[in-house]
Amino acid sequence: MNKRALALAALVVLPLLTAAGPASAAEPACATAGTPAAGAAAVKVWLAGDSTMADPRTSCPVGWGNRFDPLFTGDVTVVNSAVAGRSIQTWLYESNVQSTKDAAGECVVSPRTFHQRWLSMLDPAAGMRAGDYLMVQFGINDGSRDCPRHVGSARYKELLGLMAKAAKDRGVTPIFLTPVSAIRCSGSTAVGTRGFLTETADAARAAGVTVIDLHRLSYTLYNQLRLCPNDGDYTLGPVGAFFCNDHTHFEAAGAGQIAAVVAKALRDQRIPLSNYLR
Repeated sequence: MNKRALALAALVVLPLLTAAGPASAAEPACATAGTPAAGAAAVKVWLAGDSTMADPRTSCPVGWGNRFDPLFTGDVTVVNSAVAGRSIQTWLYESNVQSTKDAAGECVVSPRTFHQRWLSMLDPAAGMRAGDYLMVQFGINDGSRDCPRHVGSARYKELLGLMAKAAKDRGVTPIFLTPVSAIRCSGSTAVGTRGFLTETADAARAAGVTVIDLHRLSYTLYNQLRLCPNDGDYTLGPVGAFFCNDHTHFEAAGAGQIAAVVAKALRDQRIPLSNYLR
C-alpha cells in the first residue's frame, strides 16, 4: 500500500477510535442494568421473627439474628426486623389485632392493614428485591391462648403462605424456620419445647418453601454442649453462659452459637445463600 492510501486509511479509522474511546469524567460509562452500585451488598437477608431472633435492647436477651450478619461475606447484608413478643399475626398486623376472637376462635384483625415493618419490606424502592432472601421464624408467642398474640393452626399456615407469596412475587427466596427450643431437661437430655412444627412444615410444602428445623437443631446443640442436667439456675456454668436468667432467651454467646447452627443448616441443606458464608 502506497503512502497516499495509508494516509486515507488513517483518516477513516481515527474518528472511529475517538468515538469508541473511554468516557470522560463528565460522561461516566453507564453501569450494567441490575448491577449493584460500588460498595453495595449484592444480597439482603430479611429476618422476621420474635425475641429469639431480634436485635437486643439490653445486654440480654440477644437474638441469633443479631449475630448472623458477621457470618457472611461483604456481599450480604442482614436486615433484622424481628421484634420481641410477637406472634406472626401481631408482627404483620400490630395495632390492628383485637382482644376478641371470632367464631372460628381466631383473634379479630380489623382493619386488615399491615404494620409498617412489613410494608417496609414490601416497598418497591427500598424493600425486598429479586435475589434477596426472607427468613421467617415464629411459633413461640403464637401459642398464647389470649389475643392479641393467639394464632390458630389454620391462620398460622395462612400467614406463612402470605409472606412466602409476597417474597416469591418479588423474586425473593423465602425460608421458614421452626421455632428455636427453650432449654428443658428430661434427666440428662435436652428435649423439645415448642409447637407449630407441623404447621410450619405443612405451610412450607404448600408454598414450595425450604424449612430449616431450628427447633430440632437447637435442642440437639444443647445436648452436644451438655446443658442438661441443670438445677434451673441460669446464672452459673455453661447454661448460664448460654441463656439469660430464664429458659428461653440467649446471652450473646448463646445467640452466636444458634446463628452458627442456622449457617451450618444453610450449607448442609445446600441452600444457595450458603455460597455467601465466610
